[in-house]
Amino acid sequence: MDRRDVLRTAATTVGAATLAATGIGTATAATGTATPAQRALRVHVVLFDGVEELDFAAPYEVFSLAGRVGSRPVDVQYVTATGPGTVHAAYGTEIRVRRRWAPHEADVLVVPGGGYQRPDAPGVRAEIARGTLPRALAAAPREGLTITSVCTGAMLLSAAGITRDRPCTTHHLARPDLEAQGGILKDARVVDDGDLVTAGGITSGLELGLWMARRELGPETALKAETALEYEARGTVWTRTPRTR
Repeated sequence: MDRRDVLRTAATTVGAATLAATGIGTATAATGTATPAQRALRVHVVLFDGVEELDFAAPYEVFSLAGRVGSRPVDVQYVTATGPGTVHAAYGTEIRVRRRWAPHEADVLVVPGGGYQRPDAPGVRAEIARGTLPRALAAAPREGLTITSVCTGAMLLSAAGITRDRPCTTHHLARPDLEAQGGILKDARVVDDGDLVTAGGITSGLELGLWMARRELGPETALKAETALEYEARGTVWTRTPRTR
């Protein structure tokens, strides 16, 4: 049985069990209020000058696509720690950010990387030196929020003290620094430690997005997203505890 068969089987089993156990549909009609599974999954993707295009574009597209092909809506927004404005990415892309910094209004916070190997250019190292984004990230954790990173975005989380003594991963060139700063490195494409999920490598934003789609929206949605993207997630996902979804 290949991985797509596994996802499809899991989706059927979980979906039937959920409906039977909760009676989701009838409960909503009776109360007139949305259940957590029906409320939009709120995803905030953090941007900063020097951010790597693929680091933020890949998870943005996966989450947005998952909202289209799945049964639960997904609201994906770009945010910056300095407020609305124009962000200049690593290869010259300009992104107009209109959403204010509001991690208390998010379910998932995605922190991409970029520029960690270029100390004299905009990017992760410059943001760490400035301190604004690490301070904002340090104040963000709360119950109900999952903080995630792509590539060297983990070094911003490290500067915020979020990865210390936690299983995590990052781009292979930054792994020694992440470990030296207290992270517990795992040799995996995605490391899921509950409210902290990190992904290693520039293209791992695809894996992060698909894993979080599976975890938060269900395997059927992840399968549909993979099919639409014509991409199958690669590499190992390390998790602290087995998941049924």
